[in-house]
Amino acid sequence: MIDVNKALELIVKNGTSLTAVQEVALPQALGFVLAEDIISTIDMPPFQQSAMDGYALRIGKNNSYSVIGEIKAGDNKDLSLQKGEAVRIFTGASVPDSADTVIMQEKIIQDQRYITVEGSIEAGLNIRPKGEQIRRGEIALKKGTTLKGAHIGYLASLGFTTVKVHLKPSVAVVITGNELVPPGQPLPQGKIYESNGAMLTAVLTELGYKNVSTVSVKDDLENTKIALLNAMETHDITLVTGGISVGDYDYVGKALKAIKVEEVFYKVKQKPGKPLFFGKKETSAIFALPGNPAAALSCFYIYVFPLLKQIEGASVTQLERITIPILKDYIPKGNQPQFLKARVLADGVEILSGQSSSMLRSFGIANALVFLPENTGQITQGEPVKVILTP
Repeated sequence: MIDVNKALELIVKNGTSLTAVQEVALPQALGFVLAEDIISTIDMPPFQQSAMDGYALRIGKNNSYSVIGEIKAGDNKDLSLQKGEAVRIFTGASVPDSADTVIMQEKIIQDQRYITVEGSIEAGLNIRPKGEQIRRGEIALKKGTTLKGAHIGYLASLGFTTVKVHLKPSVAVVITGNELVPPGQPLPQGKIYESNGAMLTAVLTELGYKNVSTVSVKDDLENTKIALLNAMETHDITLVTGGISVGDYDYVGKALKAIKVEEVFYKVKQKPGKPLFFGKKETSAIFALPGNPAAALSCFYIYVFPLLKQIEGASVTQLERITIPILKDYIPKGNQPQFLKARVLADGVEILSGQSSSMLRSFGIANALVFLPENTGQITQGEPVKVILTP
């Protein structure tokens, strides 16, 4: 049994190769990872630009100026101002090179073709310099950036229509357990509704992974071998839930050995999710997650998510971690490292009730996991704790 940090280290070390690169239209690139640096081909702004509606002027001897024209956003006018002259200008319009400053219209008194500026006049006001945001030839976005809406808008403002990104990894979800019944069917005595498949598929979809397939397998060695082998041969990552313990009817471990999956680690010193398996076969990786839904989801966020991001080339692979005060006293059960369902609020974090590895109800209102290291004693209100923010 290994500790949490060692498990994460081994996943990074044994992660499969990067996914293929594809050029996609900019609007379709949302959520994908850039496969190359994006170099700006223009200055932004491409000309010195007015930040206000008002008047661009060339500073003269007094506060009175003659207005010689008008420039709207989008105009291509090359007006040359002499000292004591001004031009009416609007936000986003090109400021003449001869102008010293832009005075907002609220500080102007107008009298036909003349204006008077109220107050002092300073050079350089309300002008966005050419290339203020980025210069031609500079890196606009670095390789490994996961594209968000703001990135898409930024690249569009620089004139890009396509980008090269890594394809999203494909994921197979293999569900094991004779006790499982699909939702919607009658529930016989001794059976439970299957939820891991729906949960993992939904979480993957929420995170932008659309190439996901799900298959259910009864507790049978031969069928388990076939399902796992097919999944690993056709997907980048396989997630199997349940059947990884050492009970008489737990066949996943036996099947993994039979199809010659290389074990990287099995069992992590943690709660929930101790019987976690990670292995690989050629270019495919596999996680055997606990069968209990909350344990499976916790392990997904801590261990599977980083590998997904790693093999699509992301520069940041783990979920965001912060340290904030706990809102109420808490006494841990047991001395092993723990990941506890929690909710981050404005002034701290609260650990939720219903921490059993089988309970998803509390996960429905959680937005974080609190990590407690080994042998953590009572935590008092206001004490800082480590928090992992979940999507």
